[in-house]
Amino acid sequence: MDNRNYNNQSAVADFRQGYGVAVDSSTAANVLKNTYWLLGMTLAFSAFTAFLSSSMQFNPIMHYGAFFGALAISFLIHKVANSVWGLVLAFTFTGLLGLTIGPIVGQLIAGGAAQAVTSALGLTAFVFFGLSAYALISKKDFSFLAGFLVAGFWVIVGCIIMSFFIQSSAFSLAISGAIVLFASAGILYQTSAIVHGGETNYILAAVSLYASIYNLFISLLNLILAFGGDD
Repeated sequence: MDNRNYNNQSAVADFRQGYGVAVDSSTAANVLKNTYWLLGMTLAFSAFTAFLSSSMQFNPIMHYGAFFGALAISFLIHKVANSVWGLVLAFTFTGLLGLTIGPIVGQLIAGGAAQAVTSALGLTAFVFFGLSAYALISKKDFSFLAGFLVAGFWVIVGCIIMSFFIQSSAFSLAISGAIVLFASAGILYQTSAIVHGGETNYILAAVSLYASIYNLFISLLNLILAFGGDD
């Protein structure tokens, strides 16, 4: 499968235009707890839907339909994040992304690239927990990354569109590398926003972190396959 398929399906991480809202430590701790609780639940649900779709053949129409459906939900969820519908859409969003990744992972495992999938999962977990721990322990304010995330989002979207017309493996890998940096910055920014009070809605925070994890996994898998000679 062309490496561009991995880049083109990368979800867009949620971001905020800076923060600095005063919040007491108990409120921040409660938001953080609820965020990680929901993140764990959505990751489990996404893994379940990925498992269900893993035996399916890669169908571009269904694949991109699910992806763009998830992308639309990621914008809609902001309007209902303070209601029960926010939770419903959060699980719908992550479930659809699980459906998109299942056939890819299934084909890779069937094709003997199980080690690449395992390596990508392990590295994704290492990066996520490492960056989250750094933001939590250092309590550093990463609100300055807001501008980078906004600019990076549009640059990456533009590059992904260009990848449909530029038949270049090197360009595809460059996009993957850029998404890894973007997703890593998103994890630092979102975690810091919770700690410093810039994000008080755990549903939005969990969806944002999920998107960063998803982007990390897809892009790292693409890079591992390319440099490991399994693509």
